Amino acid sequence: MMAVAMTLLIIDAIVLVVFVLLQSGKSAGLSGAISGGAEQLFGKQKARGIDAVLHRGTIITSVILFVLTFAIAYIL
Repeated sequence: MMAVAMTLLIIDAIVLVVFVLLQSGKSAGLSGAISGGAEQLFGKQKARGIDAVLHRGTIITSVILFVLTFAIAYIL
């Protein structure tokens, strides 16, 4: 049971890293953070296409990562 949970945790961590690295940047560095930060906050722009899939995948895999981590800690 412990080996299966650890294997799933490692696979999930690798998938999470891939999802995060594949996402496009939301701003162009510090200048984008200063000028475009409020626009993104209040602009209500929704991600479409592959960005939406990567965003949802990141959320799902991060939740799975936390659940598996707590389950492994509980088993130990």
